[in-house]
Amino acid sequence: MDRGKKTILITGATAGIGQAAALALAIQGNEILIVGRNPAKTEKVAREIRAKTNNDGLHFLIADFSDLQQVRELANQVKKQFPPLDVLVNNAGTYFNRRQRTRFGVEKTFLVNHLSPFLLTNLLLPHLQGNARIINVSSNRHYKGQIDLNDLNFDQFYFGLAAYARSKLANVLFTYELVRRLGNKRVTVNALNPGRVATDIFKSDFSIFGPPLKWIMSRISLTPEQGADNTIYLATSPEVEDVTGKYFVKREEVSSSPLSYDKSLARRLWEVSEKLTS
Repeated sequence: MDRGKKTILITGATAGIGQAAALALAIQGNEILIVGRNPAKTEKVAREIRAKTNNDGLHFLIADFSDLQQVRELANQVKKQFPPLDVLVNNAGTYFNRRQRTRFGVEKTFLVNHLSPFLLTNLLLPHLQGNARIINVSSNRHYKGQIDLNDLNFDQFYFGLAAYARSKLANVLFTYELVRRLGNKRVTVNALNPGRVATDIFKSDFSIFGPPLKWIMSRISLTPEQGADNTIYLATSPEVEDVTGKYFVKREEVSSSPLSYDKSLARRLWEVSEKLTS
């Protein structure tokens, strides 16, 4: 493979920001690995992107991020079947109005949005190029996030937006802690806020109100293509080739929440996440 092109894995790539990013990066001629949880839908999206781009280096992989075993199987498949990655985009995300318990010791929002990308990233670290880029898609909601490491199930009180904000804060804490643990390795790790984007996340747990809510949000929000711009920039731009441990909005480095810089919290979150994914 021409090393001017990149091998890029994108999770949550069958809709919204992930799909838009996959299409744009495939147009550039990169080898793209899209990950989705629905086999039929993921294959369909891969077929559509191939048809639009004439890019034969478009592959699809299946993993449900609410199941850590499937995340492990995904990592093994990537390491066995594909060349080392140049870019890992942790884009998959979800939202639930009601608490959904899991067998992994945390509620489902935290599992899908934090624990699964935490595990996938750590499993794929040995399979990254020396100058690879890791991109964690967070959200502006992380500024509202709080983390009680003794109540990761939200047993005391569950509120969907609070659970989502907590998971997005975890994305940023994970980003900074991973940079510290990588030390001087040339792998870069950055987080981003894609902006307020009208995606299928608004249909995930809103019953009959989901489609109209998505329609309303589409009138006041960025398109998925606009939301994907930050991801595409961080994945390919030479301007950020050596930039690491930053939080980006509209291609600009900005300060994340004060709590996201708490090194002690980040270390403890890492340790808890390790135990939960071991």
